[in-house]
Amino acid sequence: MAHWIRYRHRGEIGFGTLDGEIIREHSGDMFATPRPSGRAIARAEVELLAPTSPSKIIALWNNFHALAAKLAVPEPAEPLYLLKAPSSVTAPEAAIARPGFYDGKIVYEGELGIVIGRTCRHATRDDAAACIFGYTCVNDVTAADIISKDKTFAQWARAKSFDGFCPFGPVIATGIDPSSLTVRTLLDGVERQSYAIADMIFGAEDLVSRLSQDMTLFPGDLICCGTSLGVGSIKGPHNVMTVVIDGIGELRNELRQ
Repeated sequence: MAHWIRYRHRGEIGFGTLDGEIIREHSGDMFATPRPSGRAIARAEVELLAPTSPSKIIALWNNFHALAAKLAVPEPAEPLYLLKAPSSVTAPEAAIARPGFYDGKIVYEGELGIVIGRTCRHATRDDAAACIFGYTCVNDVTAADIISKDKTFAQWARAKSFDGFCPFGPVIATGIDPSSLTVRTLLDGVERQSYAIADMIFGAEDLVSRLSQDMTLFPGDLICCGTSLGVGSIKGPHNVMTVVIDGIGELRNELRQ
């Protein structure tokens, strides 16, 4: 198991593995033959960045048995998803600004994220497993009132694509099986979500295989696996959201109203 991290240090962007509070610097490509440089950097000395720059962000809807039951909607026969803009990505620990024109409800959605490690198209389930580089924590921040603002068109992509609305990280954990893990979301230190990843309708390999039938997945692409019970509003004026997945890490961001 390894925890891959991306950072800025003395004006240069780098990546490596996190070992406690020490980063083991690597060179090359994180997804293709990364090489240890032998250099160690204290985590406290760097600015954390999102651990990858995805070409696309795929976000699942209605992917948990418990949530489907609560909403009284049928469980889908195939993945239901939308795309978030890559420009919505922001770093672990970054402050997220409320859109200036919008005074409606903003919600947190703590989720497991899948990071793709190799080009993946028309993959079988076995192929898909080999295409997964690792897993990360995601907060699928959403301007919820925008979704149904226009009664003729549900604006999912717009509601989820404002700058800063896709923090993820702080690491990509490799060599783990997430099916036994739990996603927890805390708001100002109070737990609001706690749900088992095993409750997913479509598991990680199944998702990657099915999505690769629709579009080519590239190294660094991010799949947000959907959320479950406990989604709620961030009421401000300053709220700290923390998504915790033991074995992966803690993603912490503040919404500035």
